[in-house]
Amino acid sequence: MPAGKGTYGKKKGRPAKKKGLYDNIHAKRKRIAAGSGESMRKAGTKGAPTSGDFKSAAKKKTTKKKK
Repeated sequence: MPAGKGTYGKKKGRPAKKKGLYDNIHAKRKRIAAGSGESMRKAGTKGAPTSGDFKSAAKKKTTKKKK
């Protein structure tokens, strides 16, 4: 794996689990509020999450195992 790619939170040589869609959205909103100059992409533009992305993110969030 190239240096700097997927090494955030590395533990015992394994890359950390990727953050989800909502984590990325909240992080970007936080950067925007701090004055980064970024803006959220409009719905339907290239690179913006689709409705399918939101459906799959919701599905993953609700299917956690119970202890």
